[in-house]
Amino acid sequence: MHPQLQQVEQELRDATARLRALEAAAPAARWFDRPAPERWSVAECVAHLSLTNRAFLPLLDGALAQARHAGRPAPRRYRRDLAGWLLAHSVEPPARMRVTTTAAFVPRASRPASELVAEFVALQDELAARVRAADGLPIQAVTVVSPFNASVRYSAWSALTIITAHERRHLWQAEEAWRALA
Repeated sequence: MHPQLQQVEQELRDATARLRALEAAAPAARWFDRPAPERWSVAECVAHLSLTNRAFLPLLDGALAQARHAGRPAPRRYRRDLAGWLLAHSVEPPARMRVTTTAAFVPRASRPASELVAEFVALQDELAARVRAADGLPIQAVTVVSPFNASVRYSAWSALTIITAHERRHLWQAEEAWRALA
């Protein structure tokens, strides 16, 4: 597999490991406690990631289909486009600015913590399968429309880096929420 795709797959595994560590540290009964009224709980952070990752899956599927039909090989090095670089950079933790998410991605974490974790892990597996399917494809040459804003487009390669940066941000946020409560 392409080394950059291997890195993305490793980042997905790392995110799963971070969530498992948080699950072990934070009692499930406290996952719904907000550290402050305007801040999300651990459960809300995890639910938001699952909502987002679920929205990216069909976009990635479409991009992979386009890349398969492009008739070009993968580049030696994937490069993000400007929009992808800016978005991935802006969501890396620690959060430098607060961003209000669109209504479709506002979490409603009312299910048990164990279900939220299971859903996140299953979606990570789905994303990892897309990463493996991208091997050998020119995914930097096909674009996806942001699930957050229909006027924003970036390459499928950029989408993968945005997804993992977004996961790092909200897992960091969840860890911070638990630290504030502990």
